[in-house]
Amino acid sequence: MEQGAKPWRAIAAFALASGFFCYGFIHRVAPSVMVGELMAEFAVGAAVLGNLAALYFWAYAGLQIPVGVLLDRLGPRRLISGAAAIAAVGSIIFGLADSLAMAGAGRLLIGVGAAFSWVGCLTVATQMFAPARFPLLAGIGQTVGVAGAVFAQVPLAIAMETQGWRGASFFLGAIGVMIAIGFWFVARDPAKGTAKGMGLLAGLALVARNPQTWLCALFSMSLTAPIQAFAGLWGIPYLQTAYGLDKVGAGQVTTFIFYGWIAGAVLFGLVMDRLGRRRVAASIGAGLATASFAATFCLPGLSLGAISGLLFLHGLSASVMLTGFVVGREQNPPAASGASYGLINTHVVGIGAVMQIIIGAVLDAYWGGTTANGARVYDADTYRLAFLSLTVLGTAGFLAGLCFKEPRRD
Repeated sequence: MEQGAKPWRAIAAFALASGFFCYGFIHRVAPSVMVGELMAEFAVGAAVLGNLAALYFWAYAGLQIPVGVLLDRLGPRRLISGAAAIAAVGSIIFGLADSLAMAGAGRLLIGVGAAFSWVGCLTVATQMFAPARFPLLAGIGQTVGVAGAVFAQVPLAIAMETQGWRGASFFLGAIGVMIAIGFWFVARDPAKGTAKGMGLLAGLALVARNPQTWLCALFSMSLTAPIQAFAGLWGIPYLQTAYGLDKVGAGQVTTFIFYGWIAGAVLFGLVMDRLGRRRVAASIGAGLATASFAATFCLPGLSLGAISGLLFLHGLSASVMLTGFVVGREQNPPAASGASYGLINTHVVGIGAVMQIIIGAVLDAYWGGTTANGARVYDADTYRLAFLSLTVLGTAGFLAGLCFKEPRRD
């Protein structure tokens, strides 16, 4: 695909690519509404469940660098269509799983397919639209993606009450098939000889030698860790324990982090180019995000309304993580854009796996021995202790944002 492609194809391809990112995000956080059912189904504790959920992130993160370069060189049509089909097959296998190993295989395949979603969305925006549109399109793509996390909370929890976690997995598999078919018919790859991407090793070496790339990775991953580890897995059981909510009620509160992220991503896209000051946006966003998240579990006696407001503020400010991708694109050559997206996104997604496992390990280490319906129950103070690791990471990201270079002004 080229920037000279027909406008309707550019718009339709970007819409479907954003939809695929949304689909991947649904899978990313779906285990958060399945915690009790999966623990009981496979007779496992928090650490094992954390590892099962994290297989998605390991597969996704491990593929980001080659995915970025392949998309640059081969174009998105075959890669995104095939990836959506792989994720759909993984979802069906997960729904059919009669063992932990089979569930893990399904989760791994979902991660392999979803690995092409966000970088694919950014690649479509890069190849088919003018560079000046990139921050806005990145914000729109992120908004659509995080909308998937909203769907994976209350609506998916309600669906599970009638269809169970297996039925929900089959439904998601059908959606993946439709995305694969739709993108295949709409998208077009670059004309032969027009791809401008660098070779895998050359592009990777170039972006890896740039300190700004690593600062971007640290910054962006620090702001996505809470949405992946808290909202994506442990937030719902924490709210059920700390506030006596049922799953749907806890999902409704947790969803405020996604509402904030959606609003913030749109705001980011609209003002980033006009602001032009990357360090200012990064430091303000990261500071507010870290402080608001810490307050949700550190301040005593907060009402559910206050918790919802703090989670909304966190999501709103944490959406500035897109600054990491914008700075990475600005501080690396255009021919290595895919490599820079891939390296940064490796850390953004990989941190989800790391933090889910760390939090699960802390919960198991301080577990008091209580169970309910075959699943382990952890007290609220143990959850709060485990969540401190996310605050420490957020502080590191704030410091990284202060070191961003500003774009050149010609």
